Amino acid sequence: MIPRDLQIAQTASLKPLDDVAAAMGIGPHLLEAYGEHVAKIKLAAIEDLADRPRAKYVVVSAVTPTPLGEGKTTTTVGLGQALCQTGRQATVAIRQPSMGPTFGIKGGAAGGGYSQVIPMDVLNLHLTGDFHAVTAAHNLLSAVLDNHLFQGNATGLDPHAITWRRVLDVNDRALRNIIVGLGSGTDGIPRQTGFDITAASEVMAIFALARSLQEMRERFGRIVVGYTRQGAPVTAEDIGGAGAMTVIMRDALKPNLMQTLENTPVLVHAGPFGNIAHGNSSVVADLIGIHGGDFLVTEAGFGADMGAERFFNIKCRASGLTPDAAVVVATVRALKAHSGHHRIVAGRPLPEALLAENPDEVHIGGANLRKQIENIRLHGVSPVVAINAFPGDHPSEHAAIAEIAQEMGARVAVCTHFTEGGRGARDLADAVAEAADEPTGPDGGFRFLYPDSAGLEEKIETIATKVYGAAGVDYDRAAARQLATYEANGYGHLPVCIAKTHLSLSSDASLKGAPTGWRLPVREVRASVGAGFIYPICGDMRTMPGLGATPAAHLVDIDGEGNIVNLS
Repeated sequence: MIPRDLQIAQTASLKPLDDVAAAMGIGPHLLEAYGEHVAKIKLAAIEDLADRPRAKYVVVSAVTPTPLGEGKTTTTVGLGQALCQTGRQATVAIRQPSMGPTFGIKGGAAGGGYSQVIPMDVLNLHLTGDFHAVTAAHNLLSAVLDNHLFQGNATGLDPHAITWRRVLDVNDRALRNIIVGLGSGTDGIPRQTGFDITAASEVMAIFALARSLQEMRERFGRIVVGYTRQGAPVTAEDIGGAGAMTVIMRDALKPNLMQTLENTPVLVHAGPFGNIAHGNSSVVADLIGIHGGDFLVTEAGFGADMGAERFFNIKCRASGLTPDAAVVVATVRALKAHSGHHRIVAGRPLPEALLAENPDEVHIGGANLRKQIENIRLHGVSPVVAINAFPGDHPSEHAAIAEIAQEMGARVAVCTHFTEGGRGARDLADAVAEAADEPTGPDGGFRFLYPDSAGLEEKIETIATKVYGAAGVDYDRAAARQLATYEANGYGHLPVCIAKTHLSLSSDASLKGAPTGWRLPVREVRASVGAGFIYPICGDMRTMPGLGATPAAHLVDIDGEGNIVNLS
């Protein structure tokens, strides 16, 4: 019986962070300690490390998620540990988890078992305060905006065309729609607005994509908070909010250094939402990690159609870095779920039929894996399939996944890193190293899916048809008008970040596997000009989650000695 993640983490042997940093070539003069086991890395490290060799850059993605969880972060950590065990110096880069999911159903995001980032409680519980800085900077702009209205509205901002809301790092459905400015005449201008979760903030997306403090300042200035009655954009610069936001975010831009259970260096930084933002950790962390050894292993949120597509077309555009290989994590349970034969509900016992040996069902659900491998290849990157093994799996089912991978020309490895740490992912490490060593890969080397010069509709349709497998795109009238406005305002060169369900390759969460013949419905299009992307909204996207009937918040506590218990 494997102990709970928190128990494993609390008994781990941690190295001094000076030693962890030294493995990356980072001296103590570049560290700012936050307690004993976390440090911020000064931005000067980017320049200090620039002359060191460039690491192989590996992104970890997955098949389309299921309520079971596929273990993408665990695999990312396990791969980093395994690379070190096989004589290659590796650095891991992951997002910081939001406390909304941590206290909701999902739990934390430190990995799991013997492949996790430690101290896991510190990681999951606001770390060095970066999320709070994002919340404060975002809400400062909200306050400046409402004060701008109160003080005479010199820009002519239309109160009915304000797009900037407020944020909070909790799941709280009661705040989705609110009215501010109620009370006396000195309490502000009444208007309808609402809250999103901090991970959905454009400030978070900018924080994750900026390459320097000055670039972050410039991006903050470009944030569009709303429009005049004539349709002209009003920015954070126009209302005087960008400079103070940057001051609040100055220290947050420095990446956080932690370590795995096996003392592999980990950069934990930023946490943009995976549905309406690009769902990847920070560019700054990668600019440091890319010179920190032989391999930099980073993770992209959700399936390869979501986080990996955005990693390739948004993050790599911003960073200038190009990937050498990509991992697609798959589990027997996930592929059986994608057969469409099982109804799985988070928090409820698994159907008995799901656990029964059935390689044919794996092959049926394997359509999803095939499409996600294809999505990696669309970008000219060599894919490696990581079979994240669970104790109840059957060898015939692992063999079925391996057959699918081999048919698609992808390397494949069975991994037991959850129970064995780095030792359980050595085969994966070797496969990734082989893939990353190919001069250009079998697909001709990395390429973006579309050029900057393509129109916004062309970009949307390229992703919909080539990555999602849609037959085409349907635009509501409002969405078509918004696209035309963004093109007229000079935003047509920006990449697109399509907001859709993460639970299907399609826009319908109930469609499993790799559905075809469907059309992508775009009901609205919004602009994150500061972050540098346009996001079409397909379906009903929640930017402020709610708590379930029995959230983790009911269970997490401290014991008589002040130790945290029941954190997962």
